[in-house]
Amino acid sequence: MDLHKIIATGLGIGFIRKGSGTVAAALCAIVWYLMSAGSNDPKVALLVTLVITAIGVWSAGRVEKYWGVDNNRVVIDEIAGMCISLVFVPVSIVTVVTAFVLFRFFDIAKPAYIRKAENLPGGWGVMADDVLAGIYTNIILQVAVRTSIL
Repeated sequence: MDLHKIIATGLGIGFIRKGSGTVAAALCAIVWYLMSAGSNDPKVALLVTLVITAIGVWSAGRVEKYWGVDNNRVVIDEIAGMCISLVFVPVSIVTVVTAFVLFRFFDIAKPAYIRKAENLPGGWGVMADDVLAGIYTNIILQVAVRTSIL
């Protein structure tokens, strides 16, 4: 298997037949929570998020020649979107679970220009809707944390 297939499928998660996007987002949330227990450096979190997103754009675009446009096996977009949902958010069980629920809502329902983002070419289109879903989730979490809702 080539490197782009491994990356695009989130180390193989994308080969799960049903719910692979949800599984990828959930595992990402769990890893984010566990990794933040030791160090909650926002610069590191941002760097990791940017690297995952950039590599996701590259790999998602490359696997289109094998699997077609925005194939369901590609879950690196959910992983990047989940990371974006959590960057600069104080990590707790409540914020991580809330981020997961909100992110999956925005990713599945695709409101407010999220669906249009899929029209971008190549890996950009694959990743853009999840990036927007992550941004929307992060904004809601930032407001909720700052107003002491969470």
